[in-house]
Amino acid sequence: MFPYSTRTERFSDRVEAGRVLAKRLKAYAGRSDVVVLALPRGGVPVAAEVAADIGAPLDVFVVRKLGVPFQPELAMGAIASGGVRVLNDDVIAAAQITSPMLESATRIEQRELERRERAYRNGRPAVPLKDKVAILVDDGLATGSTMRAAVEAVRRLQPSRVVVAVPVGAPETCHGLAQSADEVICVEMPVPFSAVGLWYEDFSQTTDDEVRTLLDAAARTPTGARP
Repeated sequence: MFPYSTRTERFSDRVEAGRVLAKRLKAYAGRSDVVVLALPRGGVPVAAEVAADIGAPLDVFVVRKLGVPFQPELAMGAIASGGVRVLNDDVIAAAQITSPMLESATRIEQRELERRERAYRNGRPAVPLKDKVAILVDDGLATGSTMRAAVEAVRRLQPSRVVVAVPVGAPETCHGLAQSADEVICVEMPVPFSAVGLWYEDFSQTTDDEVRTLLDAAARTPTGARP
């Protein structure tokens, strides 16, 4: 189900990665019960290509990583829309994270989560997910903490099915997510994996303006279809 990869060729950028990923999601093309949910910011360019290719609405699902205070790139957990918090107990124990440290990080990221929700949708309501197939898309999976938070939060909105779809991911993370999502699509699972950014020639940061532009364009064509 999850073949390992010895891929050495990188994706040129997130747009190309999205087009490659879309080919693996053809089974969902043209259906009226599918919604593509991008994890901002890097997942939005990928998801925009997927939504356009399969003809589905595009929305964002905001998730924020909880970084270890003295090593912000190391995730000790994540929060998502709907009040969900997923914690990495192993990292918390190893880094000797105290409850005040954890709560402080959560408060900071909650403020940013709420800011992004307001900024990205430009006043538009979230796309309803009840009885829909929710396809959660990011540009890659390393520890998977943010995606796990997204899956748990989306479940609360009563979709009929939750699909996780990424161009590249760490093999152990893709395997682990299969326990919480109904379907996991990791196009490439290189060994060794190291980091998501190593599998892109251009992994420059996606800006808030780029996110808004892509979402505004998708909103003008509600089915997500290319013009």
